[in-house]
Amino acid sequence: MSEATENPDISGKIRPGDFISFALAVVFFSGICYSDAWYGIFDFTVLDGEFGRLVSSVTTGAEGDLVTAMSNYRGKGGSGAIDGFMFALSLVPSILFSVAMVTVFEHFGALRAAAWCLTPILRPGMGLPGTTTLAIIASLQSTDAGAALTRSLKDSGQLTEREANIFATFQMTAGAAVGNFLSSGVVVFTLTAADGSHAVPTTIGACLGVILLGKVFAANLMRFMLIRQDRKAA
Repeated sequence: MSEATENPDISGKIRPGDFISFALAVVFFSGICYSDAWYGIFDFTVLDGEFGRLVSSVTTGAEGDLVTAMSNYRGKGGSGAIDGFMFALSLVPSILFSVAMVTVFEHFGALRAAAWCLTPILRPGMGLPGTTTLAIIASLQSTDAGAALTRSLKDSGQLTEREANIFATFQMTAGAAVGNFLSSGVVVFTLTAADGSHAVPTTIGACLGVILLGKVFAANLMRFMLIRQDRKAA
């Protein structure tokens, strides 16, 4: 049995404004504009912001000055269901904001343009429709935003159950790969050996390429397993 390839289409004629909306959405979720400069207002992570920090402890330094240790807004030493609830609560702003922005971009035709441009690439490559483009881009930067957009596509009928499984595999393999790697992993590229040479003999681009290839491989592995399951059922 072959894979299901049909999805409810996003109706409407493609207009030039749709491509502009799609391009703006790509910029917004990709992290290209992530900066403290004025153009940071066009980046999802910048506008999403972060919670303030709380004082977790105050100690006296060697010279008698006060040394303050900070913690996130959830505090320090949480555990159990209560701490789990607080963690879940911290995800709410990102999820609501990402879904709201996609609704705006969709209103101006971004998903129509994405489907038109990228279905011929994503369908044979991973068995996914082009409407998942924004969710793919968002998931590379933010696991929360990617999951929220995927749920929105599934609830609106733009993803089948099979496609949702494939897409979830893609996302959860090295979740938020670009965002996490660029925020914490790139520090290893600044390390030097005793002789002054770089301790890591590769480039940031090469590492990101391996991560992305791994995500695509995982998605196609799930795709193969689903096809095999269908054939056994037949």
